[in-house]
Amino acid sequence: MNAKSSAHYQREYRKRLREQGFVKKEVWILPENAKALLDAEKTLRKPETALTRDKRSQIFSTVEPWTNRTLASELARSEFAADASVTVELVEGLSSSIHLTMHDYGDLPLFLSVSGEQILVEALMWPADEVVDIDRFNDLMLRSHKYLPLSTVCLDRLDDGQDYYQMFGALAASSSLNEIIVEIDLLASNVINAAEAFASSLRSAS
Repeated sequence: MNAKSSAHYQREYRKRLREQGFVKKEVWILPENAKALLDAEKTLRKPETALTRDKRSQIFSTVEPWTNRTLASELARSEFAADASVTVELVEGLSSSIHLTMHDYGDLPLFLSVSGEQILVEALMWPADEVVDIDRFNDLMLRSHKYLPLSTVCLDRLDDGQDYYQMFGALAASSSLNEIIVEIDLLASNVINAAEAFASSLRSAS
């Protein structure tokens, strides 16, 4: 089977939209309103008769994006924190973030931050120099990370000058609190699963 580039599928996608009678309109928006525009676009693809008056009035309603402070406050008040599954701490500074201690996952620390239109949830995995064979490990990671749903592993250099493997998940800054909680819990589960799956590649296991 011949592999086709993403450009081919993009052309086919646009062709099918045109065949359905849709027209392209260019708009200029603030980046934090991207999700609201996407939702509006999906709604406006429906025939006019399918749009109720209430739905029409809601099309361009803007969802107020989270900030680190508002999100930390809501997470701390949620059932997620109330049942002692997690401790939520707002870390103030030049670049504030939210520190989450996941008690159901052995007190695993996660860090969450809101930046522009994106929420990033991440966990430190292990330093690169802990890996026995970097090239082999990176190949293994690239071939298997699709089995870690909605999470990605990257190599990042931290303030101490060392490279560390990190796992992260990203959401829109306008995501619902429930969506964010699901992402947090899923990332924690993936970190534990990855630590078990790749343990044999680390020096500490040799």
